[in-house]
Amino acid sequence: STSATEDLALLAEFRRVRPGIRTIVLAPALSSAEVIASLRQHVYACFTRPLDYEDVADMARAAIVDPDWRDGIEVTSGLPYWITLRVSCRLVTADRLTRFMTEYNAGIPSSERDLLMTAFREMLLNAMEHGAGFDPEKVIEVTAAQTARAIVFHFRDPGSGFDRTDLSHAVATPQSADVFKTTIERADSGIRPGGFGMLIVRQIADELVYNERGNEVLLIKHLK
Repeated sequence: STSATEDLALLAEFRRVRPGIRTIVLAPALSSAEVIASLRQHVYACFTRPLDYEDVADMARAAIVDPDWRDGIEVTSGLPYWITLRVSCRLVTADRLTRFMTEYNAGIPSSERDLLMTAFREMLLNAMEHGAGFDPEKVIEVTAAQTARAIVFHFRDPGSGFDRTDLSHAVATPQSADVFKTTIERADSGIRPGGFGMLIVRQIADELVYNERGNEVLLIKHLK
C-alpha cells in the first residue's frame, strides 16, 4: 500500500494528463498537512478509517453526476492550526468542505466532532443561502483555527448582512409553540420550511459572535 502523500504525488501526475479528473482519497489516517495538500491538489473528498461506505458511495455518486465540475475550494492559508479557504456557493461544495473539515479535525473525539461538523455545515449553508443566494459565482471565506483551548470557525459571506434583532424566520427554542409560530411566519413570508438550523447550532456551539454588519460570524467550541 502507499501513503497519502505518495497517492497525492501520483494524482499530480494524473492531472497533467487529465486536468479535470475527480479523485476520492481513502486512507488509514490523514494528517492535517495531508488534508491541506489534498485540498491544494483539488481532491474531490477524503475519507479515513473506519470508512462509512454509504457516505463514500454518496460522495462518489456526486462526483460522477456533477455536470459542472469546478473545484470551488481555494486554499489561501494552510497550516495545521489555521486554514483559510474561499468556497463557491454550491451545496455539493458545502458537503465536500464538511468532509475535509471532518478529517482536518481528526484529533477531536468522534462523537464531539460529528456534532461540531453538523454546526459547521449549517453555518456554511446559512452563509451560502442568506449571504450569497446560492450563487455559484460568489464565494464564502471560511477559516478554521485551533488554539490550546478552543476550535474557532469564521465565516464571511458577500451579502449585506442582517438585523439580529429580527430573527422571526429562525426557531428560538425547541418548544412546540415556538416551532409552530416560526413555521407560520415563514409560510406567510414565502420562506421555505425550516428555521431549525440555528437552533441546532446554538445547542452545539459554546459561543456565536457576529460582526456589526451581520455578514461575519465566529463559531467557537471550547476544548475540554
